Amino acid sequence: MAEAAESPGEPGTTSPRPLFAGLSDISISQDIPVEGEITIPMRSRIREFDSSTLNESVQNTIMRDLKAVGKKFMHVLYPRKSNTLLRDWDLWGPLVLCVTLALMLQRGSADSENDGGPQFAEVFVIIWFGAVTITLNSKLLGGNISFFQSLCVLGYCILPLTVALLVCRLVLLAKPGPINFIVRLFVVIMMFAWSIVASTAFLADSQPPNRKALAVYPVFLFYFVISWMILTFTP
Repeated sequence: MAEAAESPGEPGTTSPRPLFAGLSDISISQDIPVEGEITIPMRSRIREFDSSTLNESVQNTIMRDLKAVGKKFMHVLYPRKSNTLLRDWDLWGPLVLCVTLALMLQRGSADSENDGGPQFAEVFVIIWFGAVTITLNSKLLGGNISFFQSLCVLGYCILPLTVALLVCRLVLLAKPGPINFIVRLFVVIMMFAWSIVASTAFLADSQPPNRKALAVYPVFLFYFVISWMILTFTP
């Protein structure tokens, strides 16, 4: 029988065994359960249903987003070291502030050369291009903050400068003069400092200790350019 198992062309070798030849010898004990129910526990399903936003109404979604934006505005108005802007980042607030600044700073006529303000697109591009440049600089310096987190912080911290622009527009309704300019200068300087303090409170800890000055300097220039546009604006 052994000689019959050998191949005629290669003496001394046996034919290979089938791959699953030994599986037929395996027996399963009757004490081991081999059937069950693949289901999700009821508590897990309830928790997942509660945290899901797919089934909530549009009104609830809008109100939830508005409350989140309002909380971030409060963190900017009362700057303190917090991870709220970094953890729950969004770009709704920065977009609203950027559009508001661009609308209030735009010129009254596109053909007039004597207008005292820039165009809408100019303000929009300056703000977002500056924010992207600061974010890339932060990443190149080794900061441990994501791209959109940095945009969120820089955008929300424009809020004090937006308030400064509103005050300046009200002051410009009065008779122009040196007192008018001094009031506007004081308001812009105060809000400029507020924006710097608020942004550094959120971004300072995300930079290496020996490179914080290199990361804060572009932020200073960014808000300075916006402050200069607000101060030099004349309707």
